[in-house]
Amino acid sequence: MVTLNKIYTRTGDAGQTRLASGAPVSKTDLRVEAYGAVDELNAVIGLARLNSGQNDRIDAMLGRIQNELFDLGADLATPLDPAPKWEALRIIASQVERLESEIDWMNESLKPLDSFILSGGSPLSAHLHLARTVCRRAERDAVRLVESGETVNPDAVRYLNRLSDHLFVAARRANANGAGDVLWRPGATR
Repeated sequence: MVTLNKIYTRTGDAGQTRLASGAPVSKTDLRVEAYGAVDELNAVIGLARLNSGQNDRIDAMLGRIQNELFDLGADLATPLDPAPKWEALRIIASQVERLESEIDWMNESLKPLDSFILSGGSPLSAHLHLARTVCRRAERDAVRLVESGETVNPDAVRYLNRLSDHLFVAARRANANGAGDVLWRPGATR
């Protein structure tokens, strides 16, 4: 368990931080960018949950996902190579599979799309669309980290990819019983 007795340490004042392994890196390191984007995503999901009132099942999913995002941040903050001396917290395939099952459940009652969707409708839907875009950025950051030659848990990248789909379908589901999807009308304002 983590114990935080003192919040500021002054150790980052020179633009450095430490990974979970203890290795010092720049605060602009690709690994720090990736888990920083995951942290931002977690905050945006927290905002979405402020509007999840009558959507108990969506709220429960989002609450679990927030916890999993802390696990994901720990995963990304702990390089695979060299292997840590402790059992590192890693995202596992069953977490990705659970997202897929939830996507299927949410999507089964939705009408097929015949246009792209604009963010909007209900406040919950709009916040979930914002979370989706932050999730896509976190995914790009994780892929950039892999492309730089760093070793990253492949399930962590898969989780981010599936989570953005999950947030998209959850946003549609949030609009299903009221506001409805806000559809893009190509060239409508010409």
